[in-house]
Amino acid sequence: MAQGQAKKTKAPAAKITQRKQTGNRVIKPKKLALQKQQRSNKKHTSGLTAMTEKSLAGRAGHLELLRGGKKDRKEIAIAAAAKQAKKGQ
Repeated sequence: MAQGQAKKTKAPAAKITQRKQTGNRVIKPKKLALQKQQRSNKKHTSGLTAMTEKSLAGRAGHLELLRGGKKDRKEIAIAAAAKQAKKGQ
């Protein structure tokens, strides 16, 4: 008696072996002096970033999402004028 054709089975899908790397990718320095230098560098760069963002907000004052724009300057000027008027009385 003749048998039917052998059934072909599908191969299982290959699993992804690579994982997404998360976390800090910078190796921190071991020496204390270099650690202090890195901390101060981080502080100064964050200050520069804040100043840059503030200057950009000043130039693009029509954007309400950014702080330090024309709208904020008007509010500060109004508050200062009110304070001066109150102080003068």
